[in-house]
Amino acid sequence: MKNLNGVNVIAVHAHPDDEAIWTGGMLSDLAMRGANVLVVTCTLGEQGEVIGEPYANLVADKADQLGGFRIRELQKSLKTLGVRGTFLGGAGCWRDSGMAGDPANQHPRAFTNAGDEAVEQLKSIFLTHPPHLIITYGPDGGYGHPDHIKAHEITHRAVEQRNLVTPILWAVTDRRRFDEGVAVITAPTTAGWRMPQPNEIACVTSSDIEVRLSDAALAAKVQAMKAHATQLWIADGSINDTNPVAAFAPIIDPEKAPFVFALSNLITQPLLRFEHYQIGTVVNVSTRNTIEALVAGELEAGRSSNGAGDTTDGEAGADDHRGGAGS
Repeated sequence: MKNLNGVNVIAVHAHPDDEAIWTGGMLSDLAMRGANVLVVTCTLGEQGEVIGEPYANLVADKADQLGGFRIRELQKSLKTLGVRGTFLGGAGCWRDSGMAGDPANQHPRAFTNAGDEAVEQLKSIFLTHPPHLIITYGPDGGYGHPDHIKAHEITHRAVEQRNLVTPILWAVTDRRRFDEGVAVITAPTTAGWRMPQPNEIACVTSSDIEVRLSDAALAAKVQAMKAHATQLWIADGSINDTNPVAAFAPIIDPEKAPFVFALSNLITQPLLRFEHYQIGTVVNVSTRNTIEALVAGELEAGRSSNGAGDTTDGEAGADDHRGGAGS
């Protein structure tokens, strides 16, 4: 499907930057082909850590101003991807919960405790923007973050309660592709950065759809990730006002790892040319073929290996931070 005029796609994400890290390439390509793409962000990411000294005091246990700052980063990312955005319930309705066990879990507005109100808010969005395709995370949220898990839960509840037959895709990280990417990265030269330990980053062993990003989609994803400068550090020698320090990580094979990045935990990760998705709803062969045709276009979409509900291995996720940050 080259021309997607009239096709509505909704991506439900937990925090600013998730839209870029997990789904930026495909969202950009869908938008470039005419789809009406709406990103629903559930929190402001208030519990995140901050990369770089200039805005380090914005974190929750100091000025607690990071959430507002990240709105600007999200707006820049969405503009780069060519998609629209909205906050579930409005900006600041729900607060980043932090990782499981973080005291932030007990905040009155913590998203992890959201119930029927959040479901109703999402149902209203589905009513005004009837989706042909929905993207979110799997039951484990991709790596166990409470807000990612909650995003999964309210998405499926909203779909069920509105009796929608819209297919849902779960964004995942593929173990084989990730390990291939790590293998072609030489040791980073930036102070504090380190290579990941085996199985440290949560990945799946199989997925239903593997999407090879076009050059345009990959470029948009990289720039969208760069927009989240408090959270992401691309090792390409670039600097910005938020993080005026350059990072470098030589790559042996740019096809397997076109770029390298780290989050505030400074664990080196490959920024892959591929995105992977599991089909999160029961679909027949015809519907599956339609999904693959929808995401194909200029991208090369194909089946990876069977098992939409396959297990996840590893402890930390693709957007995990030290100290319970919410991406």
